[in-house]
Amino acid sequence: MFLFGGAVLRATMTDLYLRYVKEGLRPFLIAASLVLIAAAVMTLWYEFRPAFTSSEPDEATADRLDEVGGVPAATDHGHSHHEPRVAWLLILPIVGLLMVVPPALGSYAAGQAGTAVTAADEYENLPLPAGDPATTTLLDYAARALFDNGRSIGDRRVRLTGFLTPGPDGQPILARMVLSCCAADGRPVKLGMTGDIPTGLDNDTWIQVVGRYTDRRGRDPINNEEIPYVEVESWREVIAPPDPYE
Repeated sequence: MFLFGGAVLRATMTDLYLRYVKEGLRPFLIAASLVLIAAAVMTLWYEFRPAFTSSEPDEATADRLDEVGGVPAATDHGHSHHEPRVAWLLILPIVGLLMVVPPALGSYAAGQAGTAVTAADEYENLPLPAGDPATTTLLDYAARALFDNGRSIGDRRVRLTGFLTPGPDGQPILARMVLSCCAADGRPVKLGMTGDIPTGLDNDTWIQVVGRYTDRRGRDPINNEEIPYVEVESWREVIAPPDPYE
């Protein structure tokens, strides 16, 4: 419990926890980790505190000995019976978590799930942010492209950030995972690309593209939903953002 609570607390003190849960859950993770650490300290104190021994059992102890056949269940020559030492192997997964940090969901997870943009009534298209290009999310662009037919985008340029993953035709597409709560329910938003398509990059490479709306659409073979496209004017490789999800 102590190691697990420490691992959770360590993750929440940095941006590491954003690989697993949404940002708003940070206070709950901190509280849970502190409870685990406190419980572990209390358990250790209980286990290793000096045991009170007496040559003459008191009345309560005598009654207990009678119930178990007159043999003390927890003592042997003045020693307490502890759990088998092999139980300490249970800490190995926690040590592994502290030393080996699992990556955020990426290209593999995106290839196993259908696009998350599936229902028009779940999205409200507000005006694009100011600036040229307008910085927006893949989810926002996909909703505007599919359910507004790009009218709220017009001829404005947009800036999008995501990672590369193979598309249905083998060409790279832009993707980013969206979360409802945690990585267990992560789903991908997928955008096809035309124009200046990135080449020579590995899957899971993060890029930032600047482009315009195009009415071209594809079809996700996993859930048979439409995938919008963006006409790429320029792109550049970037490092993964602290929060990899939308």
